Amino acid sequence: MSTYHFIAASEAFLTEEEPLEEVLRERVRHYGETNKPIDFWLVRQPAFLETSELAAMARSVPRPAAAVVSTDPTFITFMKLRLEFVAQGQFDAPSSSIADPLASLA
Repeated sequence: MSTYHFIAASEAFLTEEEPLEEVLRERVRHYGETNKPIDFWLVRQPAFLETSELAAMARSVPRPAAAVVSTDPTFITFMKLRLEFVAQGQFDAPSSSIADPLASLA
């Protein structure tokens, strides 16, 4: 089991209004230069937001939602500070309620 950290917001906010693509592209470049494996993903309509343990936080996220998920809590904290108007959380997976941390409802 691993702990996944995430920021979530409306899909339109993350993919159209904010420079998310640029931030993620720069992160991929940096990881390539330092030979670090990718530990973050953009998930459109993340299924984990529909679980009961995240229900209270998930109510604040407009639908359709999107999330940046990572095993690196420092990166997610950076993303929260960079994007500001996003929800931040974490969960453990795989678990009985979250079999696939990157599963999408789409």
